[in-house]
Formats: sequence, C-alpha cells, structure tokens
Amino acid sequence: MNEPRPLLVFDSGIGGLSVLRPIRALLPTAPIVYVADSAGYPYGTKSAAEIEARVPALLGRLAERFDPELVVIACNTASTIALDAVRAALDLPIVGTVPAIKPAAALSKTRAIGVLGTEATVRQPYVDRLAAEFAADCTVVRHGSAELVDLAEAKLRGETLDPAAFARILDALYTRPGGDRIDTIVLACTHFPLVQDELAAASSRPVRFVDGKEGIARRTAWLTRNHLWPESAPEGRAIFTSRATDFDAYRSGMADFGLARIETL
Repeated sequence: MNEPRPLLVFDSGIGGLSVLRPIRALLPTAPIVYVADSAGYPYGTKSAAEIEARVPALLGRLAERFDPELVVIACNTASTIALDAVRAALDLPIVGTVPAIKPAAALSKTRAIGVLGTEATVRQPYVDRLAAEFAADCTVVRHGSAELVDLAEAKLRGETLDPAAFARILDALYTRPGGDRIDTIVLACTHFPLVQDELAAASSRPVRFVDGKEGIARRTAWLTRNHLWPESAPEGRAIFTSRATDFDAYRSGMADFGLARIETL
C-alpha cells in the first residue's frame, strides 16, 4: 500500500505552527511535513523581489521531494507577495495566508483597527486592497515588527522573554495617527499568535486580537474532504532549510506540535 501523501505546511520559521495546530484539530491523522525556511529567515525584512524569486522555486523543490496532497503557505509575507506565482508554478492545491482585516473590521466598535505584521507585509498593495474592500469605513493603522518575529522564535526555543519588549511594540502601533482608538488588532504574521498571551498582558488597554488560522484550517479540510487519511497519525516531520539551525533548541517546542522528527533539507 502506498504511503499517504502529506500536507506540506511552509513558513520562513516557526510561525506556521500557529496554523498547524487548528489543521491538526480538523485533520488529526493527516501526515504532516512542516518546512521552516531557516536559510531564508526572516522574510519580513526582505524585498518583494527576493521573496517572489525564492518562494516559488523552493516550494517547487519541496513539492518534488515530498509529493504533498496540498501546500499551506503559512506565512503572510510569502502569501501577499508570491501566492499567485506559486499557484502558477505548482499543479497542487495551494492555501495562502492573508491578514484577517475583514473579520477585524466586522468586530471593531471604534472603527479603528491595527495591523501588526512584518515590515514586508504591512507595506504590500495586497493589504491596501483588503483595507479598501473590507474596512473602508475604518481607520487602519499598520506597524511592522521584525523583533516580534524573533520573540516568537525565542519562545519556542524556551527562552525567557522580556515583557517590556511586547509593550514597546504595541506602543509603536498605538502612538501612530489613529492608534489611540484601536480596539481590534490583526496579527498579520503567523508568528504572532504564538505570543498572543504576551501581547495581551503587555497591552496598555483591552484589545481584541484576530488572525486567520481557523479559516486556513477549514479551507485545508474542505480541499481534502474526499481524501482518505490513515486511521492513526504518522510521525510528523519538521524540515529546516539551513544546516546551521540549532535543532536541539527547537526539538521540545516542535514535539508539542506533533513534529517528532527534525531534519534538514
């Protein structure tokens, strides 16, 4: 009997684990290959041209090697820049990740929402289009933070985090024009839900945090609805693209997400 084809979940680092968790809740026995492009990390400080050149080529190699049933690009930066190029290059279902501006606008009472993402994501025209289509009556305040990505990575490695860093990042959002009215914040990087508790504790006022991980999981389950998964979950695999990655630092955190095997590409 042939081995079942896996779901391939892809991010620049460990942020895609926030998406993997609800996918596992809906598809508990689906084989998982999680790929962290540690050789290209971080995406958020790179140019659009660099991302658009790197991501389709790398996913092409990964698709050839692992023959996935479906690919989840669990990265807002990669999705807002390279999703169309990936779909054109691969003859596979591709699920992307985009900032959850639509649900945030529906929830906001003050009609002011924050978009907290990477520097590359918050400046994308794609975000302009989402704001114009779904939040035209809202003030949309954006802030890009590479530091918050690093903090999420550090948390998974078990490192101690400084609460003042989270307060500083949120204050940079709140002090922008219109930021004083924000009541809802879009976590527009898949790393950020991993530190949502720390953000909430550091916030100078109550806010609601919104992200798109549950919708991504539902879309993944729907696209594979006719697929027969195994009766029990096989061992999950985590792949890092850089041999310089300190695998042992991530091993315990990855195991918490069902990724017992850690390898390099």
